[in-house]
Order: sequence, then C-alpha cells, then structure tokens
Amino acid sequence: MSVILEARALVKRFGTFTAVRGVSFSVERGEIFGYLGANGAGKSTTIRILCGLLSPTEGHAVVAGHDVGRDAEGVRLSVGYMSQRFSLYPDLTAMENLDFFGGAYRIPRKARLARARELLGDVDLAPDDPRPAGALPGGMRQRLALATALIHAPPVVFLDEPTAGVDPEARRNFWRIIRTLAASGTTVFVTTHYMDEAEYCARVGLMVDGALVALDTPRELKRAFVPGRTFALRGRRLPRAALAALPYVRSIEPFGAGLHVRCADDAPGTEALVQAALAAGAEQPVGEEIAPTLEDVFLAVAGRKAETA
Repeated sequence: MSVILEARALVKRFGTFTAVRGVSFSVERGEIFGYLGANGAGKSTTIRILCGLLSPTEGHAVVAGHDVGRDAEGVRLSVGYMSQRFSLYPDLTAMENLDFFGGAYRIPRKARLARARELLGDVDLAPDDPRPAGALPGGMRQRLALATALIHAPPVVFLDEPTAGVDPEARRNFWRIIRTLAASGTTVFVTTHYMDEAEYCARVGLMVDGALVALDTPRELKRAFVPGRTFALRGRRLPRAALAALPYVRSIEPFGAGLHVRCADDAPGTEALVQAALAAGAEQPVGEEIAPTLEDVFLAVAGRKAETA
C-alpha cells in the first residue's frame, strides 16, 4: 500500500495553549487508522488541520497529495469529514441532504442523485424515505452523516467520534460499513472513546496532552505496554494498596466496580490474588484471567506520561 496522509512535527497553538505538540505519523491508502485520547488530548484539532480547516502553527502535512498549509482548498475537496455532531440539515430528507452536499461539491445533478441513491443503499437507508433527517433515529442519522461525507467519493474520510451517543447495535452496523469502505480502498481516519471499537483499526495512535505517545497495531501496543498476565477482580472493599504490594503485581487500575491487576508472567494465578484480597479485608472477591484490552494500554500509556511530566 502507498502512503496517502503524512504529518510531520505538527504543532498547533491557540495563544499560550498548545493543543498539538510535534505530532508525526503516516497513514496508508485503505487503512483504518485509529486516533485515541481523552477529551482535550488534541484529536479533533489534529483532524481539523488534516482537513484543511485549521492551519498548523508549525510543521506540515500532506493529504491525498495536497499540502494542508499551501493548498487547503485542494485538501477539503479530497477528504470527507464527519464531525462529532451530525452535520445534517434536520428539515431535509436523506436524499435532499445528499443532493445539497453533492451540489456544494459541484457534482452535476444527475450524477449526484445517482451517487446519493448508491450511497444510501450502501448505508442501509431508503432513498425515498419521506422523513426529515431530524426525525430519524440516531443510528440512521449517523449513517446518513457518513453518506454525506462520502458524496464526492473522497480517498480519505475523517470520522470524529462517529458513534458517540448511539446504541451498541448501531455501533456494530456502523463499523461493518467502515470495514467495507476501507476494503474498497478508502482510507478511514477515526477517533473514538470506545476502546473496543479501536480493535477494528489496523493501527492506533494514542494522544496524551497534545502529544502522540504511542503508535502501532493493537496487538503490538498490548505487547509493549501491558506485558505479562492480566486479571480482573471484582468484589467489595478490594484492597488496592495491599495487592499492589505483592511481589508479582506490576500495576493496578480501577475498571468499573472492580480492578484490573497486571502481573508478571510467573505470577501464581487468580486464586492467589483472590486469597490475598480476602486476607486484606475484601468482601466476596472473585477473579479471572483476561486478555488485556486497549483500555489497559491507554491507562498504562497515560500513567507513564504522567510519571515523566
């Protein structure tokens, strides 16, 4: 595959605040690239630079052959962008929305209406649905917003928190469409707060406080940042400090009402952790060994960043 997007030492400052700090990476054609981080980490700012909507303070980026600093208009015509909020006209139907956005890209009317019908079929929406976009369920509005971002057949599409606020079934359906889109050669650059969704990405970049602190495949990120064995413990009054003092425990992070305990490869196992928790005052502790997740990775990466700050 060939590189279709490249960022080098991108910096974006707003007055005295630095939102993006020397970010560098490249993305290949047809890749699903995940960009993860907490609110305020710099994800959306990076996307807006790469879409030609913001100029970088320092550094440069090239998207689909266009320099974001010198040819922002060329960038905007070469990318699709689905923002965190659905960028739809609520009083227009699905077809009317696509007709409008296609016209904005100067696609001839006959061609854009044919393209609109094709896209609506691709995202499982009815072209002749008379309901305005504002009356559609959240999952349908989400798929319509994706279709509007694709109306001009861009080689790169940016999806900024595309599944926020929709139900799990709608999220699964949306990712099925994303995988089909990438298989056809479209590059998908996606931010998400759902770490399970990031597992679908070919590679994942992790942003912390404006800096890209890790970038690799999900498997390699887990191998690098959460080695050893991981256990999930649940129960009341789990003694985090006492467990952390065990010689084979490497780190402990809260997960919901329980804990994820990362241990050395030669750790004695679940029963030893449960017994240690009981001895330290836990009530009805239970545990199991689990595969580490990208959420474990993110917490480990964020923790390392905090330690070096």
